[in-house]
Amino acid sequence: MRVVVQKFGGTSVASPESRDLVCQKIVSALDRGLATCVVISAMGRKPQPYATDSLLALLEQSPRPDRRELDMLMACGENIACVVMAQHLRDRGYSARALTGLQAGILTNGEHGEAAILSINPTRVRHLLQQGVIAVVAGFQGATAGLETTTLGRGGSDTTAVALGAALKAEFVEIYTDVEGVLTADPRLYDQAQILPQLNFEEMGELAGEGARVVHPRAVDLASEHGVPVWIKNTFSDGYGTFLSQVMPKDAFERTRVVTSVAHVTNLTQMVVELPLESLDRDRMRVLQALAEAQVNIDLSNACDERLYFIFRREREEAARTAVEALQVKYRTRTGCAKLSVVGAGMRGTPGVLARVLKALVGSGVEVLHTTDSNITISCLVPEAQLPSAVRALHEEFGLSA
Repeated sequence: MRVVVQKFGGTSVASPESRDLVCQKIVSALDRGLATCVVISAMGRKPQPYATDSLLALLEQSPRPDRRELDMLMACGENIACVVMAQHLRDRGYSARALTGLQAGILTNGEHGEAAILSINPTRVRHLLQQGVIAVVAGFQGATAGLETTTLGRGGSDTTAVALGAALKAEFVEIYTDVEGVLTADPRLYDQAQILPQLNFEEMGELAGEGARVVHPRAVDLASEHGVPVWIKNTFSDGYGTFLSQVMPKDAFERTRVVTSVAHVTNLTQMVVELPLESLDRDRMRVLQALAEAQVNIDLSNACDERLYFIFRREREEAARTAVEALQVKYRTRTGCAKLSVVGAGMRGTPGVLARVLKALVGSGVEVLHTTDSNITISCLVPEAQLPSAVRALHEEFGLSA
């Protein structure tokens, strides 16, 4: 039995017209002889009534909603959507069955709101597929061994699809969304951004982690770990999309493509902490420990002489200030920052990439506040207001529009 798992996002199933398009994608797979398991997200976006954020709004007056109860509430969105989609298929003459995450055999740990998948028993789904039935599975959810409903965190339907693809030994997973695939930059910032026809998992994992929201980082990690090819496509067109696999794209192998894409994260604050030289190592650890205890997730951390640099989400600024002030050390902050990252497997072992990045940014009048680099990623902190100029400069420096 040749299996494909198709995942459809909330905008793809939000209306009867869009569900017709979803139906066409499913039927196309069936016509190619593929047994089809479909993973569905909650319908639409707020203020549409069954979107996840709309459901959460039902408890917005509660000061401390219970996380177990929140999971039960949020799971309703996907349950409703998969029932509606399964009925949509049946109304058009196709055999389909809606399944919750529990019914699909998805076992998780008990971390409500951010559960991890421990295992999948695909027996029931596989039996449906063998009978020629389309299995329509609610994404974003599973259950513990004690039958408690859990959710996998935002973007969790991608994770559900890839995990089911691995359990069913699918030929590939198709993630359908409302964009054409992975682009060389955010088209809202640079209208010459191009679709990337192929990426390897390492590049996609870096891009997802640096702000590209086309596919969830956990899904990329799972796909890489289990060797499940993933195709990212647009529900509303017949474009080629972007194919993700273990294989390195040829142009990256030959280093003709040093940088693959540019990703960014906004709404950041930079903090620089001044520490006394005589107790530098001890005080660095004190600062980092205090931030961890205050639940402040830091990034771009760098220690240089008596200064400790790092960034965090702007909404965590008060918590960060309180934690650092309690240590009675000097610090300064800068708000309105953005993290800009260039990613490319072709930069591995290629000299001078950072120099080109800085040359492009400085030459375009962009202020570079901070830089870090890893194996295939170079990240720069820049003023958020200069982000469009920065993206354009890097795009042109590395020929990403060619």
